[in-house]
Amino acid sequence: MGHRLPATLAALASLGSLPVFAEDAITIYSTAVTQVGRHGGRNAAPGYAVVRHDRPVELKAGRNELKFTDVAAQIDPTTVWFSSLTDPEGTRVIEQSFQFDLVSTEKLLERFLDREIAVERLVGDRIETIEGTLLSARGGITLREADGAVRTVPYNAGVKLPNLPGGLITRPTLVWDVATRQPGAHRARVTYQTAGLGWWTDYNLTLSEAGGCRLDVGAWVSILNQSGATYTDAKVKLVAGDVHRAEFKQQVPMAAMAQATREADDEMRGFEEKQFFEYHLYTLGRSTTLPDNSTKQIELFPAAKNVVCDKTLVYYGQAGLHYGHGSVLTDRNLGFTANTKVDVYLRFKNSEANGMGVPLPAGRVRVAKADDADGSLEFIGEDRIDHTPKNETIQLMLGNAFDVVGSRRQMDFRVDSNRNTMTEEIEVKLRNSKDQPVRVIVKENLYRWTNWKITQANHSWERQDSRTIHFPVEVPSNGETTVRYTVRYTW
Repeated sequence: MGHRLPATLAALASLGSLPVFAEDAITIYSTAVTQVGRHGGRNAAPGYAVVRHDRPVELKAGRNELKFTDVAAQIDPTTVWFSSLTDPEGTRVIEQSFQFDLVSTEKLLERFLDREIAVERLVGDRIETIEGTLLSARGGITLREADGAVRTVPYNAGVKLPNLPGGLITRPTLVWDVATRQPGAHRARVTYQTAGLGWWTDYNLTLSEAGGCRLDVGAWVSILNQSGATYTDAKVKLVAGDVHRAEFKQQVPMAAMAQATREADDEMRGFEEKQFFEYHLYTLGRSTTLPDNSTKQIELFPAAKNVVCDKTLVYYGQAGLHYGHGSVLTDRNLGFTANTKVDVYLRFKNSEANGMGVPLPAGRVRVAKADDADGSLEFIGEDRIDHTPKNETIQLMLGNAFDVVGSRRQMDFRVDSNRNTMTEEIEVKLRNSKDQPVRVIVKENLYRWTNWKITQANHSWERQDSRTIHFPVEVPSNGETTVRYTVRYTW
C-alpha cells in the first residue's frame, strides 16, 4: 500500500503527461461586446473561437492511438479535425473520440470496491490508520475492518491505495485512432471550435473644445478566456462582422480590431487589418499568451490625434412616445406629453483625411474632457457603436444638456372629415441658461399620416425622411427661442 491519494486531487495532475504545443493559433469570434467581462462573477464569455494546435508526434507504421490533453474544456467535439502536415496523403483518422468523464475522488475509489485500502486521518495530534475492505465511496468512505466492524470516514482523510488504476482521465482528452504509411516524426495539426472565448473593443476619446471641437481617439481590445485552456505564445486573429452559425437561432455578431501602421519590432507589433470574405480580419503581429480565466487587453491601433468633431444639441420633444402608422391618427390628445431634455451628441467622420479611416469594430466608446483647473480627465459620457466601415460618420449620444431645456405643446388642432384633412399647430420653446448662445436642432416627427405639408413655419426646416423634419435654430445666451409650425395632413 505504498501509493497515497491525498484528500484533494491536486496530485492527480501528475497521472497524465502534458504535451507541449509547438504552436497555438486562435481565431476569435465574439457576440455583442460590452456586457461581459467587466467585473467578477461572470458565467461565460460571449463568442467562440477556432483553435489550431500544431505539435510534433511520433507515429509507427500502421495504426496508432494518440491522446491530446489540455484542449479547451468547452470544446465542440463535432468540429474536431486532425491532420498530418508531414504526410497528409498517407495519414488518416480511422476513429476519434472526446473523453470528458474526468476523475474524482469518488470515481477513483470506486475502482477499489471490495478491495483492501488504508485510510489515514488526524486524531488530535496523531495520525490514525484504518485498514479494511472498501464497501462504498458514496458520500464518504465506508470500510469493513478485519473484525467485521463497519466504519465510515469522510473524504477529508488521506487514502492509501495498493496501486493506481489505469484509464484515469484528469482533463478533457481527444483520442484518435490514426493510421499512417510513414513512420517516424510527424507534425500534426488539431483544429476545433470552442466556446468561452470572446472579445470586445473599448474606445477612449479625449475631447478638447479650445479652438474648435477636437478628439484624441484611442482603442483597446479585451480578450476574455474562459474556455478551460491556456494558450501560450499563441497567434491571435479576430473576425469582425455578423457571421451566421447554423446551430444557433440567431446570428452571432463578431467584433474585431483596427489597423496598426507604425513600424516596430516583432515584440511591439499590433494588429493588421484586411478584408476577409464579407468581414474584416485582424491579425496580431506578435505572439501572446492567453491564460485560462483571464482578461487581456491589447492596443487596437495607435491613438489618432486632433480628429475634427462636432458637438450637436438635439431637442426631440416626442421622445418616448410611440404611434401606430397603419391608419390616420385623428386623436387630438396624441403627443401632449412632451420630453424636456435636450440631448448632447458628438459626431466625427471616420476618414483618413480626419486622421482615422480604419474599419472600427463594435464596442463601447467613453469620452473624457480635461479640467482646465488641474488638467485631470473627467468622464463626460459614453455610447456604443456598431461595426463601422471607414468613411462613415460616427454619432455618439453623451447625455442631456444641463443648461438648455425644451418644451413642446399643441396650439391648435382641427379635423375636416368632409375634405379628409387634418391641421395641427405645434409650438416648441427652447431656453438657454448659458452665458453663450447655443445651436439646437429641433427634431419633429409628422406621425399622424403619410401625406403632409408644412403650411406655416417661423424658422426654416429640413426634411430628413418621409416623416421627420429638423429645425436648426440659435438660442441666445440666457434667452429663449420659439419654433412654431403648422402641418396639414390629407388622405
